Parts: sequence; C-alpha cells; structure tokens
Amino acid sequence: MFAAERRQLILEMVRANGAVSLRELARVVQTSEVTVRRDVRALEAEGLLDRRHGGAVLPGGFTRESGFPQKSHLATAEKTAIADLAAGLVDEGEAVVVGAGTTTQELARRLARVPGLTVVTNSLLVAQALAHANRVEVVMTGGTLRGSNYALVGSGAEQSLQGLRVSRAFLSGSGLTAERGLSTSNMLSASVDRALVQAAAEVVVLADHTKLGTDTMFQTVPTDVITRLVTDEPPPHDERALTELQALADQGVQIAVAGPGAGSGPAGGEGGPAGPGRQQPRLGGPPPARGTEDGLPLPGPRRNHPHPPGPGPGATLRGGMPLAEQPGGRVADLAPRRR
Repeated sequence: MFAAERRQLILEMVRANGAVSLRELARVVQTSEVTVRRDVRALEAEGLLDRRHGGAVLPGGFTRESGFPQKSHLATAEKTAIADLAAGLVDEGEAVVVGAGTTTQELARRLARVPGLTVVTNSLLVAQALAHANRVEVVMTGGTLRGSNYALVGSGAEQSLQGLRVSRAFLSGSGLTAERGLSTSNMLSASVDRALVQAAAEVVVLADHTKLGTDTMFQTVPTDVITRLVTDEPPPHDERALTELQALADQGVQIAVAGPGAGSGPAGGEGGPAGPGRQQPRLGGPPPARGTEDGLPLPGPRRNHPHPPGPGPGATLRGGMPLAEQPGGRVADLAPRRR
C-alpha cells in the first residue's frame, strides 16, 4: 500500500471512530507502528487530525468524547488483560463501586463469578454484565441516562451515593497524567465519578497505556487520591507512557501491569473466583487498613491518608510467587524517586 493510500485509510478510520490507537491503525493498514506514527505526524501537519498519546483523534479531540461504539473497539486486548488483573483485587463478600466505561464493563464480566459481591454502579452496561450473576447484588444509582456511554449522571445519581460506604472504587476515564490525575471530556460524568470516589476507601484506576499522558477537560480523581493503577505494558519505544508511569509511582500510586497471559485469571481460572486460577495481585506496600467488624477497609476521604510506599522490584503477589514469574500480570518495577 502506498503512503497516500495508507494515510487516506487512517484518516477515514479516525473520522469514523473519533479516536483510534496506533496499534489498531497498524493492524488495519498492515504496517508497523513506526510507519503509522510517521503517517499520523504528516496528517497532523496538514491539520487533518490531532496526535494523542498512543493514537490519533479528530482535530479538537481534547474536548471531544467518543461514543461507546467507538470506544468499544479501541485497545480491546489491553482492556481485557487489565480487567483480568483488576478482578483479582476483589474478594468474596466485598462491596465495591464500578464506574462507567468499556474497561470497567470488561471488569464487571469477570466480577460475575465472585460470590457474595455487592456492586454499586451508575453504568447500565456494568449492571447488564452482572444481571444474571448468582450471588452478586447490583445496586444502581438514580439519575438521568446519558446515551453516549449508557451511564446515569446528574444530581439524582450524585444524591443516591450520599452515605454510601464501600471498600474500593474502580474507575476509568479519558486520560491520566501524574500532574492532574484521571480526567474525562464530559462535565456530568466527571461530577458523578467524584461522588463515586467519595464513597470508597481506596480508588483503583483502570487505564490502558494509550491514556497515559493524555489530559482532558474535567478532572475526576486527583493523583493524590488514586491508590492503584492497573494498566497494560507500554511499547518499549513509548517513552511518554513509561515516563508517566514513573511519575505516578513517584507520587505514591501503586502500579500493576497486566501481561499477555492475564486471561488465566478469574474469567477462566480453575475453580471459579476462589480457585487456584484466580490472580490476586498484591501491589507494593502494606495492605490497606481493615475494619474491625466487617473486614472491609474503612471508607472516607483519602486526601489526608498517607500513601503506602510505591512498588519495588521485590514485590510479590499474595501467593508468594515472584512477580516476574506470574503469568497474568506484575507490579511494575518502579521505585519512587522522591522518597
């Protein structure tokens, strides 16, 4: 395929989807990511699209949010691996919050096998994924339906979360930076996400590497409120993503990196959620404080809580296996520089 043909196809894909990752573009045009990156630069110079970390968007994409049909086709393998690893953080009998998004929807499909679980969500897609799960209770917020991502937003959603107490919140977004934390392109979604965070003792962000270093309009979770980040392995040449991961670790965020073998986790492990196939990543540092009666972490604002130390090379999963030998994921070997 000639360069002109490749670039025309790339432009058509971006116009159709709003945003496309470099990996997906390389797969469709059947060339390397290096070549695609060069094509994207050329198209950006002509003002036909904007480059974003790990992909390309329509001009003005900083304020534009892709709809669910477009998002569901982006970084699908990465989202699956992230969901597999994140599901290992949830124990039987817990109460958790799961926000809206395509990655959190993948997580919900895996949580369907965790017995005794209570999931609070403002996402119709998350609720649908759990609708037929045995021994999983789903609690939905009120609010107004936002059709582009099938989420309930507005004052009704925020008010229904008042007084809620859960162990942790799992959230996604449009971008993640060490400077501003998690952000999204929609004001109503950002406001509900902030309410979800206030109900949780700790916050787990699910974000594939294409979102690292991307900043969007509305901040949802400041960096000092994020307890953990579950992401995928950035390409070796992606210095921006690697730099952002280090910066997040420097600020006390515990980082778990999902590997290509993460599919052996709760979605397909032997013996179901409690069986030996289930991954339970222990991210670097001491475990969070536990309540004395129900075994759940005590909720409350985290801004005044000290962060545990960042993950180091010696961190292991709960089973004691060195992280380098775990098939499904690992804690990134990122030691905070400013400790």
